[in-house]
Amino acid sequence: MDGMITTAMTVVASKDQVSCDLAGEAAILDLKSSIYYALDPVGARIWTLVQEPVAVSAVRDAILGEYDVEPDRCERDVLHLLQELAAEGLITIDTASA
Repeated sequence: MDGMITTAMTVVASKDQVSCDLAGEAAILDLKSSIYYALDPVGARIWTLVQEPVAVSAVRDAILGEYDVEPDRCERDVLHLLQELAAEGLITIDTASA
């Protein structure tokens, strides 16, 4: 994907992966590359949120509501994780929503 993810975009987990919960963390297998990824509990919560198409701003707001984190840092960290997931092909972005 070219460019950066913004809070105005909508994201969803790719169809080319399978994942499971591992004691609050997430394990994701990319079916195209056969590479496993692991997410910590906060990343796993974000992963749960993107299982259906969701606005990036809604993901940020959910994390803000559930964790004690500064709003600016939360947004920056959520965008960073989503950017990494997109780069690995684990989520898709609805660029029409940008």
